Amino acid sequence: MDQHHEHSNEHDHHLTNVVKSEVNVSISYENEKLSIQVADNNGNAPSLGLTHEKEMHLIVVSNDLIEFYHLHPKKVNNGDYEMNISLSNSSYTAFVDINPKGKEYHIKPIRIKVTSDSQILPLGSANLKKDQFYKKEMDGNVVELITNPLKVGEEITLSFNIVNAIPEPYLGALGHVVVIDQDVEQFIHVHPVSEHETVFKTQFDKSGLYKLWAEFKFRDNVFPFPFIIEVK
Repeated sequence: MDQHHEHSNEHDHHLTNVVKSEVNVSISYENEKLSIQVADNNGNAPSLGLTHEKEMHLIVVSNDLIEFYHLHPKKVNNGDYEMNISLSNSSYTAFVDINPKGKEYHIKPIRIKVTSDSQILPLGSANLKKDQFYKKEMDGNVVELITNPLKVGEEITLSFNIVNAIPEPYLGALGHVVVIDQDVEQFIHVHPVSEHETVFKTQFDKSGLYKLWAEFKFRDNVFPFPFIIEVK
């Protein structure tokens, strides 16, 4: 399935069906190190523009959507990036968010095998259950999700009420939202609608259960607040 990195606006990057990408990404994991290779269709390393202060945003999730990592790998050579991380689950999926200059790029899910004998879990492996309450606490910080009805094909507003703290700027914004569907196939990376609000707008192409992580920085630490939503 060909999918793409859609710039429906500057805040919302997500996947849908389109023409083939002009940039290919591969990932390997060995000795607690992720190695990422980026090349165009001619095998050359494309020049990457900055997106929210970084050349690369690497999202890694376990295929049960329990573990979540938002990483920024280090460039070691043209087209080669590395990141040290200890992965202990059986299998993971990665989404590489980059902006190659002058090249069409579409984010695709990349399956990662932690060991040679680990099994890649089938689609639909994440056992999600919609949250009854949209208020979460991490390290004493309380964040509440407020949203309009979640309907396919309509603009959806995700507002986060931070009850007892003030978020610090993180990668050039007050927060970031990452959304992944139950099949661990669809990826949406949303930025706030303005520099002064914790409000995000996006839309969904299909119904179902999704897990989102709203990342906010408090006291120099970034916390990914998890929510499970249902789009109808």
